[in-house]
Amino acid sequence: MLSDKPIATRERLIFAMDVPDADAARQLAERLGDSVQFYKLGLELMMAGGYFELVDWLVERGKKIFVDLKFFDVPATVGRAVSRLNGRGVTFATVHGNQSIMEAAAAAADDVQILGVTVLTSLDRGDLDDLGFDCDVGELVLSRARRALEAGCAGVISSGLEAPRLREHIDARLLVVTPGIRPVDNRPADDQKRVVNVEQAFANGADYIVVGRPIRDAENPREAAEAIQKSIAGVFDSDN
Repeated sequence: MLSDKPIATRERLIFAMDVPDADAARQLAERLGDSVQFYKLGLELMMAGGYFELVDWLVERGKKIFVDLKFFDVPATVGRAVSRLNGRGVTFATVHGNQSIMEAAAAAADDVQILGVTVLTSLDRGDLDDLGFDCDVGELVLSRARRALEAGCAGVISSGLEAPRLREHIDARLLVVTPGIRPVDNRPADDQKRVVNVEQAFANGADYIVVGRPIRDAENPREAAEAIQKSIAGVFDSDN
């Protein structure tokens, strides 16, 4: 199930830049240097201010950008929001809505690829029961992935645990971006529940992985990122 899409190996690692503000983000990006080529910028940075200035700053330095704001609103509003990302050098943006929302986002996207969120990796069976979803997690992920592709999305956000089912049942064009990557065992305070390690994620069919805390909280973030890059290179080199 190893991805054969034409993606540069070092761009398969997406770093989740979950820091308090844009200044901290710039400092960490400078510290990481060329160990990270792809950055995910989420809600915390958006609310701190200077979000798009940070996007521009990273793009100017040759980095790829994943805008992870999980758009969910009236379809027309989502479409207009997505259109604001066109021409900014953004590669991915997330939508966490129903069919009409995903369709509006995909229709408004020009040079941005829309990713539909399936089931957050922080949720498990009990959480889905609490939300009123009376179905298996894997079936829900599969259903949402099918609908995302039908809506015109480029791919989905999915746990590595469900990636094999996506590869078995969904068109190979679908991009699978897998968060919840833990190179080592979870810490007790970790809020991610459906996790895999680097090698498992790619063996299960992921095209990209998203890693945050294992890099950000490392004593040496650059070394941690390079260690993950080495693992990724090992997975793909061993297949050649």
